[in-house]
Amino acid sequence: MDEATGRGRRIGRSYYDETAYFDAAEHLVDLESRFQRYRVAKVSGLYPGRPTDRVLDMGCGWGTISYALAPRVREVVGVDFSERAVAGCNARVSVHGVDNVVFQVADARATGLEAGSFEAVVAADLFEHLYPDDSEAVAAEAFRVLAPGGVFAVWTPCRSHILEVLKNNDIILKRDVSHVDYKSMARVKGLMTGAGFRIERAYFAESHLLGLRALERTLQRWVPLLRRRIAVLGRKP
Repeated sequence: MDEATGRGRRIGRSYYDETAYFDAAEHLVDLESRFQRYRVAKVSGLYPGRPTDRVLDMGCGWGTISYALAPRVREVVGVDFSERAVAGCNARVSVHGVDNVVFQVADARATGLEAGSFEAVVAADLFEHLYPDDSEAVAAEAFRVLAPGGVFAVWTPCRSHILEVLKNNDIILKRDVSHVDYKSMARVKGLMTGAGFRIERAYFAESHLLGLRALERTLQRWVPLLRRRIAVLGRKP
């Protein structure tokens, strides 16, 4: 089958540049949508930003995390290997009124950015799009570009959650073909420690859906089907 279906062929750069993937629904680009307010709040809870930090947003997508972090940090560099993604991010810079954000086309596995030049790296909703070998390369690249003492924040769906189980089996919900490798908490932590990071925080986060949130918050410790998101913060020694 062809790449646009995501079945039978490895999804790569052309999928994101040649399909309608970045023809975003409004809730994906609007920082005031309920989904993005939730997402920004949760990622900020993991890494709140500091005025002196230079931050790399890996797999910046629609740029929402970059825009949200910009007022809190010295500079944000958003990278994505999709030219369509970066073009869309650049087109929205004036809308968000920020002057300390730069977007550029780069592969998160090998960005070409200077080693040790960032105080923080954020990968929000990136690792589910990465095949296993790519995941290891991205973790290693995050370690390389961070200065000693810098932090790496990872936010990704948990593969055991009921909604992901339904989607991956095309039951009621439609599978996201770009989500090629959901990780477990153990896998995310292993990727980070394998790259050299020391884990400082690791927890499951509840979803933004009102009907599930309270149940998840109460029971996710014991019930894998209620573990919506994985949040892990690692530090480079």
